[in-house]
Formats: sequence, structure tokens, C-alpha cells
Amino acid sequence: MTDQEKFEAKWDVQHRKGTLELVIMAALKGRDLYGLQLLNFLHEFETVTITEGTLYPLLDRLKREGVIDADWRQEEGARPRKYYRLTKLGEKVLPTVSARWRKSAADIECILEGRPSELNKAQSN
Repeated sequence: MTDQEKFEAKWDVQHRKGTLELVIMAALKGRDLYGLQLLNFLHEFETVTITEGTLYPLLDRLKREGVIDADWRQEEGARPRKYYRLTKLGEKVLPTVSARWRKSAADIECILEGRPSELNKAQSN
């Protein structure tokens, strides 16, 4: 692995750490998913591919924080599965967290393009 590939891999890990809670809440918006379904869904997206060892502790933490809930369901012919869903609190905070994410992405885009922020534009007028 080259130095550049090592740096990119390290950056990807740090990026995921900062966004996984939002990604999981967004993935559960309007639907219930069991753990493996959620993991497979995330694997459809290159930058949020994670392992079970990362997913399940994060789900447990989000459950303790009250933004998701879970219950066991027995479906015909299958073993019981634990399904996760957003709680009322999760539905309430998801738009706020999403807005903060979008603002952060827009701020970073300004920096990458060398443009001043809207705040700096307003202050200089």
C-alpha cells in the first residue's frame, strides 16, 4: 500500500466515524430494518461501508440515546431477527442533524473552492 493509499484509508475511517450516526438514522427513516439488512444497505455506498463489529455497538449506543428502538420479530420459516427503527426523538432530531451535515458540507465545499463563506461576505459589506 502506498503512502497515499494509507492516508486515504485513514481519512475514510475518520470520515465514517463522524457521519455514521446520521447515516444510520437516515437509513432507518420510514422503515424498519434488521441488522444484516442495514449492513447490506450501507454496503451499497462506498464511503459508508462498515463491519458488523462497528454497526452493532453503534446501534446499541443509538438505542441508549433514545433515537432508535428495536424489537425481536419471528417471521415464518426464519429465525428471530432484531429490527431497528427511529423513535419519535430520532424522527425529531434527524432533520436538524441532516441540516447541520448539509451546512458542514457546504462550508467545506467553500473552503475547497477557495470561496469566502456567506458569513464573511455579509461581514465585509
